[in-house]
Amino acid sequence: MDLRRALKAADESAAGGADWIEAGTPLIKAEGLNAVRELRKRFPGHKIVADMKTMDAGRTEVEMAAKAGADIVAVLGNASDATIRECVEAGKNYGAEIFVDLIEIKDPAGRAARIEKLGANYIGIHVPIDAQMLGSEPFAIVKKVRKAVSLPLAVAGGINSENAAKAIKAGADIIIVGGAITKSADAEKAAGRIKKAISKMKSIKTTLYKRVSLKDIRKILQLVSTPNISDAMHRTGDLKEMSPVVKGLKLIGQAVTVRTYPGDWAKPVEAIDRAGKGDVIVIDSGGTGPAVWGELATESAIKKKIAGVVIDGAIRDTPEIARLKFPAFSKLTSPAAGEPKGFGEINVPVTAGSLRIHPGDWIVGDDDGVVAIPQSKAVEIANRAMDVLEKENRIRKEIREGGTLSGVMELLKWEKK
Repeated sequence: MDLRRALKAADESAAGGADWIEAGTPLIKAEGLNAVRELRKRFPGHKIVADMKTMDAGRTEVEMAAKAGADIVAVLGNASDATIRECVEAGKNYGAEIFVDLIEIKDPAGRAARIEKLGANYIGIHVPIDAQMLGSEPFAIVKKVRKAVSLPLAVAGGINSENAAKAIKAGADIIIVGGAITKSADAEKAAGRIKKAISKMKSIKTTLYKRVSLKDIRKILQLVSTPNISDAMHRTGDLKEMSPVVKGLKLIGQAVTVRTYPGDWAKPVEAIDRAGKGDVIVIDSGGTGPAVWGELATESAIKKKIAGVVIDGAIRDTPEIARLKFPAFSKLTSPAAGEPKGFGEINVPVTAGSLRIHPGDWIVGDDDGVVAIPQSKAVEIANRAMDVLEKENRIRKEIREGGTLSGVMELLKWEKK
């Protein structure tokens, strides 16, 4: 979003072998076409792409971008034929080529064929960032469109050094890379790896993590922190007032929920028998004591290979639980236990830390506390949390090079007026 940081990433990318430099849509919205002007001055030998995502006023927007120094102007494939035709004519008048982005087109091959007849210079296959978080890939679409048109095809959406060659084999002529370079601590090396992968037509391991599917979600959640996850959920998802009994242990698993009365430890213990390997028992005991969990319940949970316990209430025997190194989080600690009366339910929606938890939701805990991820959004949030972590790597590098957090993030510019 910030021109200074964008230019720094562009310098490193060009040094690593990038052939074209693109001013992305968020950068143009944040900084205007001055971003394109600066790139034009800085990289006179490179093609400059302005990702305008034009949907209307085609002639005006192409003229503005071309006069600012863009060699290629990106237009949306969902725009009307009239708008695309205007863009093509304006491009001829002002010396710019037209790139049509098929993002979210329902019939990409059919639309591409029509766009080719309208005179565009390039077709772009683009899986949006939000869809990437759900695990979507562009390669199958590239193959379909390749059969329909002869124009140069570009592909964007989660491309890195591991899959760039796969994109070319699918039929792409142009590889568009965003996050795999801009989120890297060393954008020059990242660009160099991708360029090598393209020239050698082979997969080269990336330092960034691939978007995960449901079967890999535990692996990604192991790598990210609860703050990363909360940021990915727009600073939500945290279970209030939950503290770890043992520092330095990570808790990850799907929730087996328990609702019980204060001090009634029957259902929490019965839930151990219901839970499977890797599950997390989440207990709603009203946020008060007496304790509903202790050493013997922990021994039993360990035997069942349960991942941990979260208690909106009280726990006891904390020195023994620490010795057993069992991930346990609770609101309170109390030496007193109640009676096993058997009131309550297992695997029903419960409230823990002021948050509604459903059976199957993903629970992650570390030294900062506990967060809950709705089961239906688990893949998306895991991928977004990794995205947060990777972006922090880039910011961390800039701070270590002499910046400050306020300066790097340009906080004064972005404070709400």
